[in-house]
Parts: sequence; structure tokens; C-alpha cells
Amino acid sequence: MLTIMEQAQQQLRAAVQNAVRSAIEAGELPAAELPDFVVEIPADRIHGDFAANAAMVSARAFHKAPRQIAESIVAHLELGDTYLERAEVAGPGFMNFFLSPRYYADIVAQVIEQGAAYGRSDYGAGKKVMVEFVSANPTGPMHMGNARGGALGDCLAAVLEAAGYEVWREFYINDAGNQIDKFGLSLEVRYLQLYRGEEAVPMPEDAYHGDDIREHAKAFAAIHRDAFVNVGEKERRAALVAYALPLNIERMKADMAKYRIAYDRWFTESTLHEDGEVKEVIDLLTERGLTYEKDGALWYKAGEFGEKYQGKKHTNRDGVEEGIKDEVLVRANGNPTYFAADIAYHRNKFMRGFDTCIDVWGADHHGHVARMKGAMDAIGLQGDNLQVVLMQLVRLMRNGEVVRMSKRSGKAIQLADLLDEVPVDAARFFFNLREASTQMDFDLGLAIEQSSSNPVYYVQYAHARLCSIFRTVAEDGVTLQTSQQNTLCLLTEPEERELIRHLAGYAAQVVNCAKEQDPAGMTRYGQELATLFHKFYNACRVRGVEAELQQARLSLCEATRIALHNVLTLLKIDAPESM
Repeated sequence: MLTIMEQAQQQLRAAVQNAVRSAIEAGELPAAELPDFVVEIPADRIHGDFAANAAMVSARAFHKAPRQIAESIVAHLELGDTYLERAEVAGPGFMNFFLSPRYYADIVAQVIEQGAAYGRSDYGAGKKVMVEFVSANPTGPMHMGNARGGALGDCLAAVLEAAGYEVWREFYINDAGNQIDKFGLSLEVRYLQLYRGEEAVPMPEDAYHGDDIREHAKAFAAIHRDAFVNVGEKERRAALVAYALPLNIERMKADMAKYRIAYDRWFTESTLHEDGEVKEVIDLLTERGLTYEKDGALWYKAGEFGEKYQGKKHTNRDGVEEGIKDEVLVRANGNPTYFAADIAYHRNKFMRGFDTCIDVWGADHHGHVARMKGAMDAIGLQGDNLQVVLMQLVRLMRNGEVVRMSKRSGKAIQLADLLDEVPVDAARFFFNLREASTQMDFDLGLAIEQSSSNPVYYVQYAHARLCSIFRTVAEDGVTLQTSQQNTLCLLTEPEERELIRHLAGYAAQVVNCAKEQDPAGMTRYGQELATLFHKFYNACRVRGVEAELQQARLSLCEATRIALHNVLTLLKIDAPESM
């Protein structure tokens, strides 16, 4: 279904085309085909609500100066059954169009009528999209990168849903491979140190040294005592991992739930090995002649398909451009690599029927993108259907200084630390203030500040103020009535119309965020909507005006409240009725 703004643009295009035909019939323009032209919104609305370059692009077709063409078109325009009120010719031949009061009235009425559904569309046509995000290593606590990835991935999924896609959220648990082996080793060392001392059982440099490993080892020992001290290494490590890994995963699930993120599935890497999918993908690549053996390992010819997606090539220190390096699929010890499992996992996604799979990765995975997209082509899938959002780092700031340590633990700040200090509303909003590709500073002081300087507070306050308007007029015995079009046509003040124009663009903003895979556009939209509401509130009285005008303004307040509520709800942020 077209929005009212889209209807107005279609009407404008049809009116111009009809006017050209009329001008040709009147002999003012020669018989020729009108070239395709652009309808756009001018930067300064003083010059019109829409502008069209039809006369500019048709000078060659009609063998006339653009201004002459524009004047002929405008002279023959029929705008009676449209949302357009009038048109003017400007400069060398631009045509500016002005919207009628009915346009503004119908937008307000439509927002109120659609309510919670306002802004949602069928743009995505029900196509199935998976968004995989966070997918943190389960061997330790989640960090600040996971905090940004969680908010960004979840809000991206919500934007896609609002734009008409069927969306699935997934967390990939790396519960197999090298990192689990290292996890088992680290737990084993800490466990044995409890009974043999740290000097007798030193911790390897490349093992996990976090306090969480010590805590798991102590808790395991409290249950099993020294029962696993004298058993075989394999049995001991397996028991420690079997104890600690589920606890880590449950902690991750709890952190995500606190962060208001609900996944459709927590997918474990181990299932790919158990089901034979990793072996299948290795065999498939081998059958296609895309593997070779070297130094006892099996390698994948990553460059054969990956070069297509590489973009700008890396230049080494000698100034020589380097292509994509080949990847090991099976190590010399016979164990498949993480890369092999990753190909199998992405194949599994597409085999489940997803049209598009979106991964939210840290920027340090940049080099992995072309290899993985190329691998999809290599196994007979479409690499373009795998899309990756690369996310830059976050710096935590307090009083203008970088914060690296948690006040609670004295260690590196974890996601749990952040959510202890900062409201979830603020965390989700702040992490979506900037595009994923932009490095961002997260100001801890600002995130908890209750003032208009805090962007999430500013938007929430606008919603609360709107709710307070209805409580205030209720004290006068006034309630919102269903306004007729002629009543809503009273909304003619500049601040009213500016606010309505922004309301009209909400659905287009949702679709654009879905296209760009950038939910930051929604926080920007909410901030601008709050700003325009405050301008309206300061310029246009709602109490103490004539009854019909009061109803029109109450309707505008309700439409604005609905749109703000929808933005905040989409971002999974509270929309308070009082503050």
C-alpha cells in the first residue's frame, strides 16, 4: 500500500505527463516522448514541497529552452484531484509544487488510524532473512564489542521486520575447535593448581588467564574435590568443559535477555561436526578441484572465487598487491579448521531456505568477508546473498577520558558491567546513534544524565510530554475526538506542517534503513521528530484555543505520540508516559 507521500509523488508525475500531452495537443510543444524525470524533496521547503526536473531533461526532445517547456507544462497542469495545490516555475526551468491542506490532514488521520502499524510496509515482500549477531566466544564473558553488536543486530532485525521481511535472529556458539581445546587446557591448569600449586603447573602464555577460569575451576573442585586430579588428561578436560561451558552459555543467554534480545535459535558449531556437515563441505570443495594438500594439511583455493569480492587489494610492505590467501580446511593433525566449519554453517543457513543471510562482524574480520562470500560461490550458492555488516570499535568515555577498567572488578569492562551501570534504554539507543562503520565513543556520564543533552532521554521526554498534554486537557473535560478532514485542514502553521512532513516520511525511513542495513537512521528520525514536536509545542497552543483548532492540534499530538512510540518500540526502548 502506498503512503500518502508516495501517492502525492505519483500524482505529481501523472499530472506532469498529462500536462505535456495537453501542451503537445495545443501545439505549444512538438510531438516527442517526455524523458524520465526526477521528483525530489527540496532542501528548503520555502521553494516548494516537491521539485521536478521534467523541463530540464526534455530540452533536447522538445527543442526548446527548459523554462519555456516548464511554463507550458505548468499552464496545462490539472491538479484538482491531487494532493498538490499549485506549481511554480523557478530559475532556468525547475518546477516547484506545493501541497494542499488536505495532504497534511490525511497524513495525521492515517497515522492515528494505523496506530502501532504506522510505518510498517510490505517492501520486503516476506523474503526470509537471517541476522546472525554477537556470536561471542563462549569461553569467556562478553565484551564491549558484543554490546554494540547486540544492539545493532537486534535493531537491524527489527527494522527489516518493519519493512516487510520475515526475519530470524541467530547466535552461533563456537563450542568446538581450538578455542574449546584452549578452554579445556586453561580450566585443567587452574584445577590442578588448586592441588599441586601454581609453580608446579604453570599456565601457558597463550591460554585464558581470566578470573572466570579460576572461578570455574574452584566451583568444579567444590563439587568433585580431587576426583579428576589423577585421571587421564582427555577425561579431565572433557569433564571441566562439560561443567563450565554450559554455565558460560547460560550467562550469555542471561546477558542477552537483560539486553532485551531474544534469539530464534542458539546454533552450536558442534552440531555441524556431529551431523557430518563439515565433512560434506570439505568433500564438496575437493570434488570441485578447489583443494590441495601442503605440509600435511588440506588447503582451500580461496582466491579462485574470493577475488571477485575483494575490492581494493592489500599492498604489502614491498608495494606489491596481494590477492586473497588460501585457507587451511583440515590441519595436519586431521582436525577441521574454524574456517571449514564456518563454510558449513553458512551453507546450513541457506539450506534452511533463507533468501539473504546477514552477519554482524567486528571490523577485524574485514579480510574474512571476501573469502566467505567466495566460498558460497565455490559450493554452488550465491555469495551476494551473504551480506556482512562490519562494526567498528567502541571507546568508553567518562569525563572526557577513556575508561578501560570496570570499577566493580578492576578488570576490562564486560557487557554485564555496562548493563549494571547504564540503563538498557540508553545502551540500545547510544549504540545505534552511529553507523556500524563508524568508530564511536560511548559517554557513560551522558548515558545516565537526565537532561535534553542525553539523546534517549530527550526522545523519551517528548513522548512523556505528549502524554501529559492529554492528561492536562482531560482536566478541562476535553478528550480527543475523531477529527474530520476539514478540521485537520486547520493545521496550517509552519511548525505544524514541518512536523507533519516528518511524520509522512517515517515509512520511507524504515525502508531506507532496511536497504542500507543501518538502524542508526531510526535514532536520528526519533531525535528529529522530538525536536520538531518541541518546536510545535512552543509555537502552537493546545489549551485555550477555539474547540475545532484544539481538536486538530490534539490529533497532531496523538499522531506524533504514535510515531514516537513506534520508533522507541522498534528499538525495544521504553516509551514512558511520565518522567
